[in-house]
Amino acid sequence: MSVLDDRLPTLDVSRETLARLRKLSDLLNKWSPKINLVAKGTLEASWDRHVLDSAQVFDIPKQREGHWVDLGAGGGFPGLVVAILATELAPNLRVTLVESDRRKSVFLRTALRETGVKADVIADRIERIDPLNADILSARALADLSTLLSFADRHLAPSGEAVFLKGANWEKEVAEAQESWNFSFTKRRSITDPNAVVLSIGALTHV
Repeated sequence: MSVLDDRLPTLDVSRETLARLRKLSDLLNKWSPKINLVAKGTLEASWDRHVLDSAQVFDIPKQREGHWVDLGAGGGFPGLVVAILATELAPNLRVTLVESDRRKSVFLRTALRETGVKADVIADRIERIDPLNADILSARALADLSTLLSFADRHLAPSGEAVFLKGANWEKEVAEAQESWNFSFTKRRSITDPNAVVLSIGALTHV
């Protein structure tokens, strides 16, 4: 049994969903050496480092409907994993993947096609596209929290929720962000890294 099977019991996903997640992992291993989707050293542990790490985000938001926007989607983490899970568990959730790198956006469209999952892909810069009015906004390994909050200020609906995966320096990033932003947040310890957290952020305003 794979690590993913063992660690997603609360999602109660079907064999079809697991097969789609495995397909994504296979595509990642095939494409990444050519266009650097993820760090080379993480490919051997792609279940834990990428698929599972992204899957934990799906369970964080208070709602699972509306418009979920993933910024800097890259190799599809967490946004493509969210789209795969949503196909079964949240069919009313619309997912948009924003990725400015054209080669990576081609990968995302290919992965969506080959997994049979629906999502929109926007191949443009986050700060240049029209506001997306997201109900849920996510990002992983994209930027420091202050920068992410500036993106959220542009693309998150006033009542929306941002979900950001952050590493061991998350407390420092929160403190620095609080110098420029007012926001509420809760944290959940990452299931893949004891030093990392998933931050859920709302009520965002400028200081």
